Amino acid sequence: MQALDGIRVIDMATVIAAPGAARYLADYGADVVKVEAPDGDGTRRMGWTDPIDGDSYMWKLVARGKRAVVLDLKTDAGLAHMRRLVAGADVLVENFRPGTLERLGLAPDELLRTTPGLVILRVTGFGQTGPYAQRPGFATMAEAMSGFAAINGEPDGAPLPPPIALTDEVTAIVGAFAVLAALRHRDRTGEGQVVDINLLDTMLSLMGPLHSASAHLGYEQPRLGSGIPYSVPRGTYQCADGKWVAVSASAESVAARLMVLLGVGDDPRFATFDGRVEHRDELDAIVRIWIADRASIEVIDAFEAAEAAIAPVYSIAEVARDPHVVERESLIDVDGVIMPGLIARFSRTPGEVRFAGRPLGADTDAVIAELDT
Repeated sequence: MQALDGIRVIDMATVIAAPGAARYLADYGADVVKVEAPDGDGTRRMGWTDPIDGDSYMWKLVARGKRAVVLDLKTDAGLAHMRRLVAGADVLVENFRPGTLERLGLAPDELLRTTPGLVILRVTGFGQTGPYAQRPGFATMAEAMSGFAAINGEPDGAPLPPPIALTDEVTAIVGAFAVLAALRHRDRTGEGQVVDINLLDTMLSLMGPLHSASAHLGYEQPRLGSGIPYSVPRGTYQCADGKWVAVSASAESVAARLMVLLGVGDDPRFATFDGRVEHRDELDAIVRIWIADRASIEVIDAFEAAEAAIAPVYSIAEVARDPHVVERESLIDVDGVIMPGLIARFSRTPGEVRFAGRPLGADTDAVIAELDT
């Protein structure tokens, strides 16, 4: 038995954030039915593709564990099948612009009248309401407007959005969490509801106390490269053999051990968080020189012996060879495709990645036949 056995999810969303939420539900046992238009989800053609079947690796990840159904919602028959699917579901996931679901004849109020226990997850760039609700919203917009891009990058460089779909991936986790909270309420009361999440709010939440510091102290964080304002040292440093390591001293006990290792354990400038922040440039120079004088294996061994926090900066290929990643199966083989494993480990209901994203329409006949049983 899995934690979400018996939960039926209809996923009619596209791209990454909303389908990603449904993917997490599938990983822990939900029966997720992925509904696509006849020409297929655009994610099937996004990025690197599998030479065997032409579907993208993004699709195989985001659609894993989902049954693949094709419905043409522009036809009466397709819309009727969709309504019947939703009527038998616990969750509906969509990410159209506000108003589109209503124009399709699937208005949430109507769906909740016929299926009062339904949880409807609506994922957009800016939310269902507000001046920007109708804007097309991708992760890049949220990363720019949240303040994230402004603080990301080198001090003399341009503001930088991340080079991965960071906002989408985090919003997927938020979406799965929100659905489970709504299902908990449904199970207690019988009441379904609409859950409105968006990319901008997700990124604002990731900014931590920066907006508090701005509002109350007038603080505006500058771009610090890989540094952060309240913990020094923190960043990446190059070793004598050309390899890079990442260092952090975000706990006083770790920082104290690191100062001893660096030979400045008795220097009052570096005895506290405030002191290290005040003398950021001096301390960073000490760390940089100490590491630059030694090969990476020597640096890592010395840090580990001192119980100071350090990690090698891996390439993507090196990640897959790390013994910890291998032993914990953090990357797994699903139908011949390597992808991230389960995001959480449960002791009693461990979850399972049942299969990679399916071929277009692979389960249409079977799912439609279930409607008549």
